[in-house]
Amino acid sequence: MTMGVAALGPDLAERIFDAITLYDDFCQESDPYQEHDFGSLRIDGHSIHYFSNDMSQASPDPSNLSVTKRILTIMLAEEY
Repeated sequence: MTMGVAALGPDLAERIFDAITLYDDFCQESDPYQEHDFGSLRIDGHSIHYFSNDMSQASPDPSNLSVTKRILTIMLAEEY
């Protein structure tokens, strides 16, 4: 989570995390390769983006969490 999201406070950050957990609005425009690695949503007037830097393709065993790294960044749209 970026400093901009953290500055919104813990209650709103928790609602953002919950919304991302439930997010399933992937479409051809935002997810042309069906990788589900980007999402955009609005919460309390804030435009929230998240994206995954999934390094599992470089992993010798993507199902093994001890050798696989996945990174999710949650940010305000204006932080680009």
